Order: sequence, then structure tokens, then C-alpha cells
Amino acid sequence: MDHDPHSLGRQGELLAAEYLAGKGYRIIVRNYRHRRNEIDIIAFDGRTLCFIEVKTRGSLEKGHPVESVTPQKQKEIIKAARSYLLTLENREPDCRFDVIAILADAMDNDRIRSFTIEHFIDAFWEETG
Repeated sequence: MDHDPHSLGRQGELLAAEYLAGKGYRIIVRNYRHRRNEIDIIAFDGRTLCFIEVKTRGSLEKGHPVESVTPQKQKEIIKAARSYLLTLENREPDCRFDVIAILADAMDNDRIRSFTIEHFIDAFWEETG
């Protein structure tokens, strides 16, 4: 059964925010936008500033959710993160890029009823050179 991807994504982001808060993260911003690029969640894990991409799927038919965080998507997130860092007084905090993958195990009328969540800490990083 096909599910509304926008509804699924919004629900996934809410579940991810609740998960992170439960783990002690301090959420600073949700859905930060810079031009056409977006970061789903920006949060502090202790003193580390985390830029978090959330991917939610209703099945594995199109692959694992984390597989959709392609190198191109990573570059877009990094661009948005650079923009966000310019708004801070301390422009060089310890940072990392995480991915949260959510797989809806059970759906009811396009609502997630049960799910599996995986948190990939330090999932990718900016290449320097």
C-alpha cells in the first residue's frame, strides 16, 4: 500500500525529535532552511552540535531509509549547516552529522502505529582538503 510520503516524513520527524529528547538531546531548531537546502533537526548532544537528517519509510521496498542520504544529499545538508553556523557567536563548535532512519512497522490510515528507529551517529562528515 502506498502512503503519503509528506505525512510519513512529518510523522517521522516528530518521532525522531521525541526520541532525541528522550536521549537527553536539546533540540534547537526543526526544519532549518537555507535556500533550497534543509536540515530536519539541529540539536545539542552535550556540547556537540548535531545536524540530523531524518528518513522515514513505510517499507523496505525502495531500500533502507539511510540509503536515501546520498552523497548529493549530504552536500546539501553540509551547505545548510555552514549557513547555520554563521548565525552563531561561536562559529566553530564541535559538530557532527547524524541520520535517523525510521521504518514504519504498522500503519493505520497513513498514521504510524509502530516503528523501528535507528540512529546513525556521525553518519557522514565534510570532506576537507
